[in-house]
Amino acid sequence: MQRKFLNARSPLRLLEKGLHGGLGAGNIGVVLAGHGVGKTSFLVAVALDELLRGGRVLHVCLGHTVAHVRAHYDTVFEDLASSTHLEDAATVHTEIDQRRSIRVYPPNAMSVSKLRDSVKLEAEAGARPSLIVLEGLDCEALENEEVEDLKSLAGELAAEVWLSAPSKEEGPAEAPAWLARLEAAISVILTLEPGSDSVALRALKDHENPDVEALHVALDPRTLLLVRN
Repeated sequence: MQRKFLNARSPLRLLEKGLHGGLGAGNIGVVLAGHGVGKTSFLVAVALDELLRGGRVLHVCLGHTVAHVRAHYDTVFEDLASSTHLEDAATVHTEIDQRRSIRVYPPNAMSVSKLRDSVKLEAEAGARPSLIVLEGLDCEALENEEVEDLKSLAGELAAEVWLSAPSKEEGPAEAPAWLARLEAAISVILTLEPGSDSVALRALKDHENPDVEALHVALDPRTLLLVRN
């Protein structure tokens, strides 16, 4: 399969449709799930989709090594290339690696100001990101001003920003209190719901739309790939 057809048939196109156009540049999205349910796999899938469409990704992770994060990308990409019979997979892999930057920090060592510094370094190197992934932040400790500043940064870059956040319950029906407190600056909130053979995605917030549509997208826990549901 050619890359352009892979993008067109990606389950993320269904996700964008269900979210009335997707997250969108300048906005913050949060994926909420319990430990080990698939937050990282979802974020990597979103990042790979952006890379395959020619965008640039900055993946910021707390508490893991660069090698650990890169290995997760490699695993998901290899499964994707194999399952879709992607043409010239080795060349595509090299190209997307060149458009992705990974920065790691110790736990509790990341701030929006440090993120701005990282973005500045990326921009000076000619790698201004169109997507920022923030993984491992202590989201419950975030202040409203920090999230507003993060949204401002997303707007300045015309980039999407996705965060992972822990959940104490599987498939919560509504955002937890700490997340509801920050909700004004967050455009999309998704939750992952484990099932018998897949992990379904469900929207808790879709911009300002009162009616949340079915997303029809799930995560296959065996291959770590997003699939149509």
